[in-house]
Amino acid sequence: MKNNYIAIMAGGVGSRFWPSSRENFPKQFLDILGTGRSLIQSTFDRASKIVPSQNIMIVSNGMYKDLILEQLPEISEEQLLLEPSRNNTAPCVAYTALHLKAKNPKAVFAMLPSDHVILKENTFKANLDLAFNYAASNEAIVTLGIEPTRPDTGYGYINYTKGDKINKVLDFKEKPNKEVAQSYLESGNYLWNAGIFVWSVSTILGEFNNSCSEILDVLCVDEKQFNTPNEQHYINQTYPKTKNISVDFAILEHAKNVYTIPSDIGWSDLGTWNSLYDFSEKDEHGNVDLTSHSSIIESKGNLIRTSTNKKLIVIKGIEDYIIIDDNDVLLIYPRKEEQNIKQLRATFKDSNYV
Repeated sequence: MKNNYIAIMAGGVGSRFWPSSRENFPKQFLDILGTGRSLIQSTFDRASKIVPSQNIMIVSNGMYKDLILEQLPEISEEQLLLEPSRNNTAPCVAYTALHLKAKNPKAVFAMLPSDHVILKENTFKANLDLAFNYAASNEAIVTLGIEPTRPDTGYGYINYTKGDKINKVLDFKEKPNKEVAQSYLESGNYLWNAGIFVWSVSTILGEFNNSCSEILDVLCVDEKQFNTPNEQHYINQTYPKTKNISVDFAILEHAKNVYTIPSDIGWSDLGTWNSLYDFSEKDEHGNVDLTSHSSIIESKGNLIRTSTNKKLIVIKGIEDYIIIDDNDVLLIYPRKEEQNIKQLRATFKDSNYV
């Protein structure tokens, strides 16, 4: 247990959740589900049941330091790994591994997204414990693959050899079209890629040396700076020079030692408004009402959310729309076109609305 760590990745901006998710207050800090806890707080709560709270790190952009400490008073500043730039997940993983190597060379750590929902927490803990034990005893990368329930085109897929609890991964598949996704579902040999990984420090750094050594070349100019009071200054100088690439492309597509644990854990990545719609309870007309005061008349299939409990929302004759009232932005957008919201947000990048 003392060698097990969890790193929670919390540096994204959640652009597909605009306008509720903003540059200065992205979705991981929002109480999207109305539970009284933000997504990052809920992720921390789950993680603290698996490893000691002092073994939990938050890897995020430096601009969110105060927000993290405000929402997670249980942690210290020493548990924050703050990136000065957004260079995707591969540099994030490499930085975490180098920090832990300096702290505890025997460390095994999990990388968890901060903004996912997991309802079956006991099963999640059991599977992550299994992953930790396997990664500690084997030179292996272990991922929790989500057992698919529908031919979803919004997720990457894991092709694996079906066997016992821990199974060999054959390869990773990019987001498919509907027909291909249906074939994946019918084959029974594919899982959704949730981006949950467990590996030892030595294993993952070995894979970086094999497949993406240029990231280590940048970060290890003076490796003695890790886990020292000078680490943040050193990272501020070096990290922006790293390659902008995901860990999937940099490492996983090349690694030969990847294993997966098929997991039914009540998972949702809450990546889009439609994923929140699918996840949420609906009324008899298929509306998801996340407001405190609303009147829905002759309308169906809508998602309605407001950032204040004081405003009354009244709609009539509306079908299959996303209706988000967030302080200075009102979004009324067709659900079937939600894939355009990220691009729509970008059109306002020079304003105060993002």
